[in-house]
Amino acid sequence: MTLQTWLLFGVGLALLIAGAQLLVNGAATLARAFGISSLVIGLTVVAFGTSTPELAVTAQAAVEGRVDLAVGNVVGSNIFNVLFILGLSALIAPLTVSRQLVRLDVPLMVGVSLIFLVLALDGRVSGFDGLLLVGGIVGYTIFAIREGRKEAGATDSAGHASGRPRLVPAAAFVLAGLALLVLGARWLVDAAVTIARDIGFTEAVIGLTLVAAGTSLPEVATSVVAAVRGERDIAVGNVVGSNLYNILAILGAAALLAPEGLTVSSAVLRFDLPVMIAVAVACLPIFFTGGNIARWEGALFFGYYVAYAAYLVLDSTGHDALPAYSTAMLEFVLPLTMVTLLVLVLQALRRSAVRPGG
Repeated sequence: MTLQTWLLFGVGLALLIAGAQLLVNGAATLARAFGISSLVIGLTVVAFGTSTPELAVTAQAAVEGRVDLAVGNVVGSNIFNVLFILGLSALIAPLTVSRQLVRLDVPLMVGVSLIFLVLALDGRVSGFDGLLLVGGIVGYTIFAIREGRKEAGATDSAGHASGRPRLVPAAAFVLAGLALLVLGARWLVDAAVTIARDIGFTEAVIGLTLVAAGTSLPEVATSVVAAVRGERDIAVGNVVGSNLYNILAILGAAALLAPEGLTVSSAVLRFDLPVMIAVAVACLPIFFTGGNIARWEGALFFGYYVAYAAYLVLDSTGHDALPAYSTAMLEFVLPLTMVTLLVLVLQALRRSAVRPGG
């Protein structure tokens, strides 16, 4: 491992972040000019824009046949988005969750995660499977934009008038952002593979941790800033929308681009995919109870990401502490968390049952 490799990784990551910011800013301006509501901008334009690093890295890895890195990046990013980003954002300020997210978008995130597991059970996501996934994101985007335009209502006319003069610079930002993302993705993937081999980690582990966290930094910045500024729907919507986009658009496109589709390793099938699904399911009781994510719930999410990353490191290095660590997580920590979430749901159901009669 050389200094040049780490410099290449750092520069590639910097280009990804800069490109994502340009893309998000330009795309948000275009969205407002065409009369799309702020909530839908968070769920689609901002979420999709901040996920473009994952798209660039995963597509590059898929074309070059590095399918473990491609799949690991998306699965790891989805886990990182919920546990780390939502956890950190809720620690900064309790996050308000809209009814639309609870009733539609989060259940959809759970459903899409389960669909991906079903498609991957045979160890491969084919080109046809990828086509189905891409069709899903097209349908979701059309539905979200239509609902957003209805919600925006009469305010759209003002947005059209003020936004049109800024269409050209906004489009330029989008194109410049895409160019930086493509270049940054190539450098980041090359450096990450070199680092993986030198340290002794598999490409899947590097994709699940280092690359996944690195390409999710735009989501981190967006959600944290949104939480600080009180735009808490945007903070949550960005994460949920990004996770939907990661599976439907990014893995779908990667399956189409990979010469023989995406191979999903048995290790990812046995552990990481179930973790991704469990994390998505855990959002339901957390979001459902009280319509917000409290600080202690954010701390719970954040702590679980630390535990997940620690497990990956112990597993990849074959550390002697792995059996005891796994036993503690499976027999104590996870059951305790499930009981806590169940109690929260029962309390919320009890409050909702008492309220109409009161």
